[in-house]
Amino acid sequence: MKPTKRNYRATFILDNRGKDDSIEQLITGVKNEITAVEGDIGTVENLGRKDFSRVTDRDFPGAAYVQISFAAPAEAPAQLRERLRLNSSVYRTFVQSV
Repeated sequence: MKPTKRNYRATFILDNRGKDDSIEQLITGVKNEITAVEGDIGTVENLGRKDFSRVTDRDFPGAAYVQISFAAPAEAPAQLRERLRLNSSVYRTFVQSV
């Protein structure tokens, strides 16, 4: 029996400092992580580069923001956060149920 999937919208702050990867390549990597936790990708919206309201690192005043809508089982957000915690290209992750 297939588990019921819920709808989520996740916002990611991507960090490509010191890397040769473009933002589009980083987005593809994040999408691969979502599909690895049995998620079905919906819309992907690149919000562009934004400055942080509270800067914790002077060398990193802003970054690229991306919103991805997806459907996944209930345990997927926790699994996704754990997988992305190890990824240095993803600075922050915020997943909300829609």
